[in-house]
Amino acid sequence: MKNNNFYKKPLSNIYKKPDVVSEVTSQILYGEKFKIISKNKSWIKIKVLFDNYIGYIKNKDYTKDHKPTHKIFILKANIYNKQKNKTKYFLPFASRISMIQESKKFIEFEKNKWIKKSGVKNINHIEKDYLKVLKFFLKTKYVWGGKTYRGIDCSAILQLFFYYNNKFYPRDTKAQIKYSMQKNKSGVFKKGDIIFWKGHVAVCINSQKLIHAYGPEKKVLIMNITETINRIERTAKLIVKKISSIKY
Repeated sequence: MKNNNFYKKPLSNIYKKPDVVSEVTSQILYGEKFKIISKNKSWIKIKVLFDNYIGYIKNKDYTKDHKPTHKIFILKANIYNKQKNKTKYFLPFASRISMIQESKKFIEFEKNKWIKKSGVKNINHIEKDYLKVLKFFLKTKYVWGGKTYRGIDCSAILQLFFYYNNKFYPRDTKAQIKYSMQKNKSGVFKKGDIIFWKGHVAVCINSQKLIHAYGPEKKVLIMNITETINRIERTAKLIVKKISSIKY
């Protein structure tokens, strides 16, 4: 493998195969670190260093010279031109930027590209309130392989909390189930419990409600725990596979 690189566009899809009709399996964020496994004129095979996720990207906008100083702490941060004019581009939550200069209200992270200070935190900031992070994505549409304001899937909404805080957590539900420790089964759900099904995951916000990116409803939403478990068993023929909890 070649040297580490940092992705330098707001967002790019990661594909399962180097093919224009290949399945989108995940996404890579601005400032995310990866290694190049191989490449040709059109495709780059990469390994994302945070979770060892392997796939293909089409875009070659990356750099070796990136020392993040701040990270995005809102769902999406507008990119401005000359601190005045909004562009049509955004930086997604958890993107990592390197400050070139700052004004009273803005940070310049690339030449003539600015974002408001109100939407960023210092790179060393730790957010222990996982519900605050998860609730950023309420009403965001469900998209398989997504992990931003444009669309997100069930495993990404959980992984992003850990990614923001520089803690390893797998990308896919299957790997998350293996990685997470089994909680003692008391029959009572608590805030912070993680409920796993085959191919799905949700996080309890209290003893009665959970939050998840739910395909059948096509968005991130809060639902009753018992009703959700019954619905998934009834419609998808899946039972709860494991109960864990967010340890931080």
